[in-house]
Amino acid sequence: MTEETPGFEEKPDVPSGATPDDAEPKAASPSPEEGAAPAGDASADAGLVAQLDQVRTALGERTADLQRLQAEYQNYRRRVERDRIAVKEIAIANLLTELLPVLDDIGRAREHGELVGGFKSVAESLETVAAKMGLQQFGKEGEPFDPTIHEALMHSYAPDVTETTCVAILQPGYRIGERTIRPARVAVAEPQPGAQTVKAEESSEGDDKESGAPDEG
Repeated sequence: MTEETPGFEEKPDVPSGATPDDAEPKAASPSPEEGAAPAGDASADAGLVAQLDQVRTALGERTADLQRLQAEYQNYRRRVERDRIAVKEIAIANLLTELLPVLDDIGRAREHGELVGGFKSVAESLETVAAKMGLQQFGKEGEPFDPTIHEALMHSYAPDVTETTCVAILQPGYRIGERTIRPARVAVAEPQPGAQTVKAEESSEGDDKESGAPDEG
């Protein structure tokens, strides 16, 4: 038996020309599977993106719903305000329509000189209140007849008119704004039949005399 020298360790044989480092075993290189990202992380990211898209879509739908509700509410408010104004105008018109006979009596009393004393003060106050509520009187003698605001109760012919004309106001008309609550009741006169023809002939004869040659003497 050979005796081993204490403290002496055998070294593996190293080929000639090789460095001692070559003799050390190399660390194993990572495999391709270990260097790639786990498949679970990629699928999780895709799921988050899909959820984000769903949230964005839902947010867009809710925003559109809110805008539609706001538009409907604004339309509702405008409609309610318009209806409120219309109801108010109708109520005022009905009230003033009931007062028209009283105003007619006041007008007749004024024409006959009977609007005096305390009655005059009350009558003028009533007319002032009616005017503040928007009541307007219309109808004057000499204005052209308009069937949309006039009601003809009497009819005659007159040689001094060139169109159908209101020659007398039997009852004044009243309106509120553009709304007529009672037409003016009037007497109308139309041009005399044949009067325009006679005037045209007289005018023609006058023109002939002015433009004619002087008589020979």
